[in-house]
Amino acid sequence: MQPIYDPPAEEWDRFVASHPQAHVLQMSSWGELKRGFGWQVRRVALMEDGHICAGAQILLHPLLPWLEHGPSLAYVPKGPLVDWEDLLTTAALLSAIHPLAREEGSVCLTIEPELLDSPPLDSRLKECGFRPSARTIQPRRTIHVDIRPSEEDILMAMKSKTRYNIRLAGRRRVEVKAGSAEDVSTFYHLSQITSQRNEFGIHSYDYYQRAYDLFSSRGQAHLLLAEYQGQPLAGLMAFAAGPRAWYFYGASSNEERDRMPNHALQWAAMRWAKTQGCETYDLWGVPDDEEEVLEAEFLERSGGLWGVYRFKRGFGGQVVRYIGAYDYVYRPLLYRLYRQALQWRLSGW
Repeated sequence: MQPIYDPPAEEWDRFVASHPQAHVLQMSSWGELKRGFGWQVRRVALMEDGHICAGAQILLHPLLPWLEHGPSLAYVPKGPLVDWEDLLTTAALLSAIHPLAREEGSVCLTIEPELLDSPPLDSRLKECGFRPSARTIQPRRTIHVDIRPSEEDILMAMKSKTRYNIRLAGRRRVEVKAGSAEDVSTFYHLSQITSQRNEFGIHSYDYYQRAYDLFSSRGQAHLLLAEYQGQPLAGLMAFAAGPRAWYFYGASSNEERDRMPNHALQWAAMRWAKTQGCETYDLWGVPDDEEEVLEAEFLERSGGLWGVYRFKRGFGGQVVRYIGAYDYVYRPLLYRLYRQALQWRLSGW
C-alpha cells in the first residue's frame, strides 16, 4: 500500500461514495466549503492495485490565527475511512497521517469515525494511541430512517400523528418546491427567524450559499421550500453521498405553523433522497441519552434537542449512537492547555 497526499478530487469522491462508511463530510465539496471559512484541507489516501483503499480528509484550523506557523488543530470529520479491524491498513494509514499533522503544527488529531459505539472499537482506538476527546463535534446520537421500502411502507412505519400531519399539510394547501441558488436568501431569512425563536446560532448567509453552490452543482444537495399562497413558511437543505442522505439545515417562520410545513418538507426530502438511490435518511442529531430515557421523558423534557427529538421521532427509524470523538496527542503541554480552555468554555466561563 502506497500513501499519496491530496489525490484528485474526483478520484477521492469516487472512493468516498463507494466506501461502507461514506459520509458527505468526507467529500471534497465539504473540504472546499470549509477552506472558504478559515480551514486548510488535506487528504491522505492509501493506494492498492491502482485504487484508493483507505483515506482521510483532514481539516486544519489555526488556534492562534494571528500567529504565522502557530499551533493548529487537525480534525477528521466522520473518518478516517478505513476498516479498523484491518490492522495492517489502519497502521499504514495512520503512519501517513501523523507526519502530515505534525508538519502542520497540530496540537492533536481529532477523529470522529462514522461507526457505532462499541467496547471493541473503543479498545481498538486506544490501542492506536487515541484517547476520548473532551467533546464531540458532530451529533453523537441520531435517527436513521430506512427509505428502501415503497413510499407507502415508509409512511406506515412513521408514527400515526406524523403521517397525519404530512397529509394535513397537503390538505391545508402547503406546497413544497425545489429551491434554486436564488432561494438561498429566503432560506437564510427563515434561519434567522428560527435562530431568534429557538436561541441557537446559525451560519452566515455566505456559508449557506457556498454550501448550496458546491453541493447542488454535483447533485449532492437539495434545497426545499414549503409555501402557502406564495408565502415561504419553512425551508430545508438535505445532502447525499453514496447510499445515504442527511438533513443538515432546517428553518421555519413564525407564521402558519399549524399547516405543518416542516412535516411536508421532511417527507419531500426523503422522497428526493430515494430518487438519488439513497437507502438511509439521517435526521442528524437527537439528545445523547439512552433510548429508554428518550422514550420515557420526551413528552416532559424541554430545552436543548428535546423538542427536536419529539419532532424527529415521529418519522420512525432507528436511534443509533456513534463512537464519538477521539484525540491523538502530538504536543502534550499545549494539548493540556487546550483541554482546559475547552472545559472552561463548556462550563460557561
